[in-house]
Order: sequence, then structure tokens, then C-alpha cells
Amino acid sequence: MFKKKSLSELIQQLKANENIINWHEIDPQDAKTKPIPESVDARIKSALHKRGITELYTHQFSAYETLQKGENIVAVTPTASGKTLCYNLPVLQAIAADDSCRALYLFPTKALAQDQKSELNEIINEMGIDIKSFTYDGDTSPAIRQVVRKAGHIVITNPDMLHSAILPHHTKWVSLFGNLKYIVIDELHTYRGVFGSHVANVIRRLKRICKFYGSNPIFICTSATIANPRELAEQLTGNPMRLIDDNGAPRGRKHFVFYNPPIVNKPLNIRKSATVEVNNLAMEFLKNKIQTIVFARSRVRVEIILSHLQELVKKEIGSNSIRGYRGGYLPKQRREIEKGLRDGEIIGVVSTNALELGVDIGQLQVCVMTGYPGSVASTWQQAGRAGRRHGEALVLMVASSTPIDQYIVQNPEYFFDRSPESARINPENLLILVDHLRCAAYEIPFQKDEEFGPLDVTDIMEYLVEEKILHQHENTFYWANQSFPASNISLRSASQENVVIVDQSDVANVKIIGEMDRFSAMTLLHDEAIYLHEGVQFQVEKLDWEHKKAYVRQVDVEYYTDANLAVQLKVMVIDKTISRRTTAVNYGDVAVNMLPTIFKKIKLTTFENVGYGPISLPEEELHTSATWIELKEVDSEIGTKTLEQLLLGIANVLKHIVPIHVMCDRNDIHVVSQIRAAHTQLPTIFMYDHYPGGIGLAEDVFKRFDEVIAAAKKLIRKCPCEDGCPSCIGTEIEGINAKIKSIQLLEDL
Repeated sequence: MFKKKSLSELIQQLKANENIINWHEIDPQDAKTKPIPESVDARIKSALHKRGITELYTHQFSAYETLQKGENIVAVTPTASGKTLCYNLPVLQAIAADDSCRALYLFPTKALAQDQKSELNEIINEMGIDIKSFTYDGDTSPAIRQVVRKAGHIVITNPDMLHSAILPHHTKWVSLFGNLKYIVIDELHTYRGVFGSHVANVIRRLKRICKFYGSNPIFICTSATIANPRELAEQLTGNPMRLIDDNGAPRGRKHFVFYNPPIVNKPLNIRKSATVEVNNLAMEFLKNKIQTIVFARSRVRVEIILSHLQELVKKEIGSNSIRGYRGGYLPKQRREIEKGLRDGEIIGVVSTNALELGVDIGQLQVCVMTGYPGSVASTWQQAGRAGRRHGEALVLMVASSTPIDQYIVQNPEYFFDRSPESARINPENLLILVDHLRCAAYEIPFQKDEEFGPLDVTDIMEYLVEEKILHQHENTFYWANQSFPASNISLRSASQENVVIVDQSDVANVKIIGEMDRFSAMTLLHDEAIYLHEGVQFQVEKLDWEHKKAYVRQVDVEYYTDANLAVQLKVMVIDKTISRRTTAVNYGDVAVNMLPTIFKKIKLTTFENVGYGPISLPEEELHTSATWIELKEVDSEIGTKTLEQLLLGIANVLKHIVPIHVMCDRNDIHVVSQIRAAHTQLPTIFMYDHYPGGIGLAEDVFKRFDEVIAAAKKLIRKCPCEDGCPSCIGTEIEGINAKIKSIQLLEDL
């Protein structure tokens, strides 16, 4: 008979595990509160009392008082600390005092918007005031849309919907824009990189329309911990901000554990697969019915872990009580999983960072991360998913063999003592800016001396007149095109179209099961690729590249696929150079040509290569910004072949180090080495933004170049291998100590 263990018993059992290399305990904290202000409407107070809220946490109180003075705020406190009340309270108070007041809530995802609406409506019902709050997104029916436009006091939406469905039709939203008192931007830290640069321009358009209708709304931003919340909020909204960070929320005891899998090959310093270890650890908690969330870095990894875990625990808890969750699932499926987690029907969930955000999934007790999530901020967000109120919680980070994971677990002080990273956006990226100026001109004609944010954009307007997109009459620029600009501009990527995934397993019921951006589709949806969805394997029968459709059929095979991408770079313009004795560091514009070449079939259980095939897709070209290092002098004893391998090894280290220092995802910035660069014939390492036009990441590398190189040297030095391994430079090199040579090369840099 199986005897269930409690979380405390399993924590004690885990402490004896020899693979744990750091155990960090975060003490519980009592709440710090203040009385609800006198000025709050009695009906709101009564509704809060019914919900057990008799006092406010200190940060909620500060937010309310600051907003009453008419200042914009950005509130920054940890996950599950009651940030929602920082905006719901002032908004409800404003509408209770004046029925004509309106508020607009922006959430980065539809899931979050749905979640917040149900919580808000509960408070409104208990208040007994006729305040209408509605979500307005792709799932809203046409009949309800009309009601929202005319009568919604609080409109809850996402930036994509604001951009493509609300701003272009502002004449139908006169009562919203004419009376807009508050704009709420939740999960501010998600608005970074390309997405954030787009959203900053959407907000410029929003403010322009508000001004047209005579309103000047106050901004309320909330964010998880990042290094520069105030700077990001000011850049995103164009308004001065007051920072609120006096967190008064209570928290339970939390154990934060770094787990390093055992070494299985000593000479090469290869460790046991992190995925295998995660399966074994998560299985223990799930078997004992302890609600657990497992985070994985990629869609493929989510599906691999999910199928293994469902198999491992189906006897004890049934495979249906553990589910997957990631982008690409359809909304209905996601709502069902969120509800199952809250109700406790689902014991475990395997997710990408899609569940990092504040979607209410109840109180989970354990969080297991497959590898380092890529930034300090993301790691704390994922960790915040466990022990959301008062109970004890366990967070386990299982390191993979990659350099970045090994660096983090061997240097725990780097993680625990370091402030989270800064989030960066570049609203002035020319491709993004021109797109939004087209949209803005469609919405309201532009005046000649009018600014867009801090910019004088007359030059761009005149260029758009030449292109026959705008028409100029005296000092005004009018939209002159038949088409509707916003519908062709995606805020999530700088490439325009996504590839739709069509399941044709059942001829009588052909259906769309997901979508993927164009650059990812080249390596994940080519002909014969294995695509995983909800733990089910599909084989891509045909990728129709021209019409952006991938046709898939369900299969049951023992392998998954991984594709190779051939990359070539050409330097177009050099903007900045630092010249040193043996090297030059440059920043400028490059053209990147990408061609997928072959794919490998990799066995699910042993991860060995069991076959391969060619990929026939056209080459894609990307114009972006890059920082690159040229070696002007090289030790004459190092042969060409050896130098090529050393550069590859250093590029491998930089690929993992750079994202830590510029706060971005590993996929946002790519690192490529060339033994002879086309423009100089010198050995060169390129680091480029993986987005058309660039978003400022490569420029940040240029500014922090010495800091990045120092971190790369430290990682190689601290690796326990003797002369190079997959956890540092990638491999041994015959005839030399690759580790010492790599450090020497980095010192030359």
C-alpha cells in the first residue's frame, strides 16, 4: 500500500541528496499594513471587508495616495503580493465618485485579461454599484463588442487588440477616449525587446487619440522585479513616474535549491540529462499529490517532459491530472487547464514561460525549473509560482550541462546577490516606428510640426508621401491608401506572418491546432519534422511556405527532430569602433542570410542520433545590428583548424553569457564565429540582434564589452574539466589545452 508523504517529509528527504550544491532558505515575513483611507467609498470598503480585506498592504496604500494626487505610478513588488488592488481600488473609487469616468486595462496576454476580469467582477458585484467591466479581445462576440464600446466603464484588453481593433476605430469609442481617467499597464516587465518597442509606439498613438478627444489619463503600471522599472515605465508611456516598492505583503517559508545532475562522463565533464532528473524529481511530488509546476525552456522540451511524466504517474494519479501549457494551445484549452489547477483537479502542469505571468492558478507548493530560465527576473517570476500565500514552498532549479547553467549553480552568489536585469526597448527602431506612423496617420491626420513621442517625424512623413502612402495638403498629412495598415503589423515579431499548423489526422475533422513565427518554423515545421502538441506527436507532411501553412498528421514514433541552420554575415555599415593592440571591437549594421540545411532524428530516451534528412526551403535574409570582434594578430603557433575550433568554443560561451548581461532571451541575440569574415578576411565573432532593424541588444553588448569578456573568462576558469568540455567551450581540441588557449584568446580581446 502506497503511503503518502507531506511536503516537509519530502524536503527532509531531499536534503540528503548529494547532487544539491546550494540550499537557500528565505524566511517567512509578516504583513505590513495601513488602514483603508477615509476617502474610499463606503460601498467599496464593505465589498473589501466581505473579501476579508480590512486593511491595505503598505504598497497598496502608497499607490492609492499617490494616484489621488494625480501622479503616474509604477508599483514593483514580488509575485502574489496583491498588486491588483494597487489599480482596482483607485479605478473603482473614481467610477463610484463619477459615473462618466472610464478606465482601460492592458494585459500582455488574453489569459491574464480573462483572469483579472473575473476577480474584478466579484468585487463589483459585492459593491452593489452598476459598474460595467468587459474584456475586449479576439474571443469577444460582435453583439457584446457594441455594448463594450458604448457602455463599458472598464475595458480590459491586450496591446494587440488595442493596436489592431480599438485605435483604428476610435470614432466608435468616443465615450471611452473622451472620459479616460486611468490606463493600467500590468506585467510591465514583459514589454521589452521587439514587443516592448512596438507597445511604446501603440501608447504614443493612444495618447494622441486621447488628446484629440480632450482627455489626459493617468498611468498605473505594475511590474515584477527588474532593475529599471521607473525608466522602462517612462520610456513606454512617455510620462514621468513615481516608483512604489514598499512591499507589505506576507510570505511563507521558501526553500530555493540548486541541483546539479551527476557527472556520467568524467573526462568530458558530461552530466546526466536535466530532463531525466526533472522527471524523477517531479514524479516524487506528483505521486504524493503535491501540486507541482514544471517549467521548461522550449515547446519541444515541455512536450517531452509531459509525455514522460504522464507515463510515470498514470498508476498513482492518472495521466489526465498532469497537463501541458504553452503558447500555441488554443484559448479554450488554456482556460480549462487554469481552472483545473485552481480547483485542484490537476496536480501537475508542465509549462513554458507562458505561466510565468500572474495568471491565477491557485496555490502550488513546488516549482521545478528545467535549467536556468535565462534571466534573474524570470527565475524569480517562476519561483513566485510556488507558495503563493503563507505555506511552505520548494523551488528546485535543475541545471543542464550548458555553460550558463553551470555558471549560475557554481556561483550562487551571482544569482542571490545580484539585482535583476534591466529591461530594454528601442521605440525608435526605424522599421517599427514607420509602421506605427502609418497607423497613426490612418487614425488622425498628422500636422507638419507635430511630434510623435519625443520625435520630430516630418522627414518620415515626407518619405511616406513620396511612397504614395500619405497625401500632403498644405501643412497636413492624410492617409492616402486603400488598405488598413494595422492588420498587417504584428506586435510580437518583426517578421510579418505566422505559419498556421493544420491537423489533418482525421479527414472528416481537419482543424487548426496552433501557429508559429516564420523564423522558428524554418527549423521546427519543415517537411518530416516531428511537432509535439499536448504530449501528442505530429509529423509535418508538408510545409507550404508560400501560403504559410504546415499540414501535420498524428504519429507515434520514438524520436524527435532538430534542424541545422547555415548562417552567413555581411557587414553593411560600421557605426562605432574601439581599436586595441591585437583586436578591434565594432558596432554597426549587418545582413544575415539563413538557410536550414539538414535535420537530425534524435531518440527520445537516449538522445542518440538515429537518422537525418535534407530540408528544402528558400534562404531568408535579415538586416539587423551587430557587435563584432576582429582578431588583428593571432599566435603564429595556432593553426587555422585549431583557431576555428577555439573561436567556435568562445562563441559557445558568449552565446550563454551575453543574454545574462543584456536581459534577453537566448533566442533574441545570436553569436556566430567566422575564421575569415567576408569584409576583412580576419577571424571574427559576431553577436547580432535576431530581429529586423535590431532592438538595441547588440549595442548594449558593445557598451558592456569588457564586462561580458570578464564573465566568459570566469566561466571557463571555474569549469571543473581539464581541457574543455560541453559545459564551457564545447569540446576538447586535439594537441593543445583548449581551456588555457581560450582564456589567452579572451585576454587578447
